[in-house]
Amino acid sequence: MTGAILVLNAGSSSLKFAVYPVADDKKPPLVRGKIAGIGSAPVFSAHDRTGQALRWDKGPPLCPDTDHDALIPPLLDWLKIQIGDLTIIAAGHRVVHGGRDFDGPARVNDALMAKLDRLVPLAPLHQPHNLAAIRCVSRAVPDLPQVACFDTSFHRTQSPLAQMFALPRELTDEGILRYGFHGLSYDYIARTLPSHLRDRANGRVIVAHLGNGASMCAMKGRRSVATSMGFTALDGLMMGQRCGALDPGVVLYLMQQKGMSAAEISQLLYERSGLLGVSGISNDMAALQSSAAPRAKEAIALFCYRAAGELAQLAASIDGLDAIVFTAGIGENSALVRARICDHLLWMGVRLDTAANVRNAPRINAVWSEIDVLVIPTDEEAVIAQATRMIKSGVRGRPSPG
Repeated sequence: MTGAILVLNAGSSSLKFAVYPVADDKKPPLVRGKIAGIGSAPVFSAHDRTGQALRWDKGPPLCPDTDHDALIPPLLDWLKIQIGDLTIIAAGHRVVHGGRDFDGPARVNDALMAKLDRLVPLAPLHQPHNLAAIRCVSRAVPDLPQVACFDTSFHRTQSPLAQMFALPRELTDEGILRYGFHGLSYDYIARTLPSHLRDRANGRVIVAHLGNGASMCAMKGRRSVATSMGFTALDGLMMGQRCGALDPGVVLYLMQQKGMSAAEISQLLYERSGLLGVSGISNDMAALQSSAAPRAKEAIALFCYRAAGELAQLAASIDGLDAIVFTAGIGENSALVRARICDHLLWMGVRLDTAANVRNAPRINAVWSEIDVLVIPTDEEAVIAQATRMIKSGVRGRPSPG
């Protein structure tokens, strides 16, 4: 095949994009960028393969009320200019929830979209925007093949026990299960582990995807064994604005004693909790680290305490631990958070090289540490591009992590 693969990752207020040449999948994308602040104050940033910044000089003005539907058609036109003689032959999309039906990427059609629409309540912050981007591309380029790549697919290798809640069997049979998320990120890390860990790559590894959304995944043989997120992306770790694991009795109390509606509770747990709720300042870890406010310090301490506890619990699911990998925005950039989490894990034999940690080195464990500790930047777009390339060429299923 010749041509190029378009990758779109649509969020509630952002649109990440990248274009990969079909014939050259081992190099960086031809173009990579992001439109942030959609719906308020859109900001465009992009660069080419060499790192040269690119300007939004051929598209319409980015206005405060510009939405995804208005942005995607001119973005496609802008990208055509950037890639010159190449033609976009397929588009791949991040879709957060694929439910039980998909253990790998899938070609988009009406039946698929109907299934994914039914999963919107399980990922209300992400799924509607993921699907809206697919529909917008369909309207702009009706004949362009599109591929959905699911964050849940990576975790379909888990055992039935790892996926079950202790609920009545009929609810389990209906699909109330632990699905797990951030699978595209974990997929990328799994593929890159051999170059970092060599013989230990297929051992007992826990990957900490720490960003505004945060989760962890315990792997053996570079396959998901257990993960911190569950039925929805609310579970597990404390996050930027989400609470993480919570006694369900709290939800009952809010309903029965505080008179809160389901919508009010949803808004509380998804948008007003986490780092933002505890600090009362911000959901941004960098902003909290630069603040002298006691509640900012407490929010960081709680984030790290909860993360270390979750990591220790996940280690039990893989019978011990050989390596920890930090990734995503906080995991890749916050030496303080990595150090605080690892300080809670000294009893496991985790020891950091302070200087390596401060400079965000790829390997940050001390030479005498019993556990390898790595910092690996993730690349979800690369995983989507490879999956889209495979589906377009007629290969089915999720690519092997090898």
